[in-house]
Amino acid sequence: MALDIKPTRSELIKLKARIKQTKNGYKLLKMKRDGLFHEFRSLLAEMIEAKKDLTATYRLAKTRIDLANAIEGGLAVRATAIANSAHPEVEVQRRNIMGVVVPNIQGSGLKSSFDSRGVGFIGSSPYIDEASDSFGNLIEKIVTAAEMEATLKRLLEEIEATKRRVNALEFKVIPELEEAQGFIKLRLEEMEREETFRLKRFKNK
Repeated sequence: MALDIKPTRSELIKLKARIKQTKNGYKLLKMKRDGLFHEFRSLLAEMIEAKKDLTATYRLAKTRIDLANAIEGGLAVRATAIANSAHPEVEVQRRNIMGVVVPNIQGSGLKSSFDSRGVGFIGSSPYIDEASDSFGNLIEKIVTAAEMEATLKRLLEEIEATKRRVNALEFKVIPELEEAQGFIKLRLEEMEREETFRLKRFKNK
C-alpha cells in the first residue's frame, strides 16, 4: 500500500486524519460489538428459561388433551374445536436494538375464551376446557419463543458481521495505514537529508 502513496507532506496530513478517523470508527465498532454481545447473552438466558417453560406447557397441554379424548371422546373434542369461533392473529412489527432491526411479534386472540368456544354450559366439559386453556397458553408461549429466537438469530448475525469489520480494521486497515504513514515519514526524511546534502555541496562549490 505504501508504494501507491505519494510521499508528500499534504498526503501525510491527509493520512494522519484518516488514521484518526479509522481508529475512532474502530472504537465505536468495538463498543457496538460488546454491547450487542451483552444483549445477546441476556436474551439467551431468557430464551433458555422460555424454552423450558414452553416444554413444560406443551407436556401439560398434551396430558390434558389426552385426558379429554379418553373421557369425553375424540368426537366431542373435535366438535368443540370446530365450534370455536376465535380467530387468532399475529402481527409482526419492528423494533431497534443498538441499530439492529429485530421482530416484535404481537398476538391477539391466541387464547380462546369460554364464550368463543360455541358450546355453551350444557355442552361444555371441564376436561375439554382445561385442554383448551392449556393449548391457548401453549400458543402464546410459542409466539413469545419465536420472537426471541428470531431476535437472537438477527443479533448473532450482526455480532458476526461487526466482529469481521473490527478484525479487518484492527489487523489490516489500520496497520496498512500506519505502514503508509511510516513510509511517507521515512521518505520525507530522506528527501530532506538529500536536499541538505545538495545545498552543502552547492555551498562548498
